[in-house]
Amino acid sequence: MNSRGSASLLKDSISFTEVSATGLFEGHDLLRRGFTSIKNELLPSHPLELTEKDFQLNQDKTNFATLRNIQGIHAPLKLQMEFRAVKQVQRLPFLHSSNMAMDILRGNDECIGFEDILNDPSQSEVMGEPHIMMEHKLGLL
Repeated sequence: MNSRGSASLLKDSISFTEVSATGLFEGHDLLRRGFTSIKNELLPSHPLELTEKDFQLNQDKTNFATLRNIQGIHAPLKLQMEFRAVKQVQRLPFLHSSNMAMDILRGNDECIGFEDILNDPSQSEVMGEPHIMMEHKLGLL
């Protein structure tokens, strides 16, 4: 312990920005994010979890590289512009969106996957009061 006392140690170890309302000590929204666990944040629960999380990104990068090699730089650039345009068009946060345009661009419209069968919007846990969800999206809450 130094001559300044324990209060100065606490003051030196935590910056003022971390204590603010939007900083480190902000309340955890249990209903939206669930229970927190430090172990889950540090380590993946399975070795394939990281690969599966980044699967679509890696597949898009591979497709863009293939398109660039076959058709030139204009093909992946055009496809990326279309992806960005489709991502900007969204429904309200309390309405379910099938993202059909994104599936068509990626070529997933002809495939039946896990999310097609077990992604029923009536069983969604995100259903909530529309006004609160819009305020949360706009940053008013």
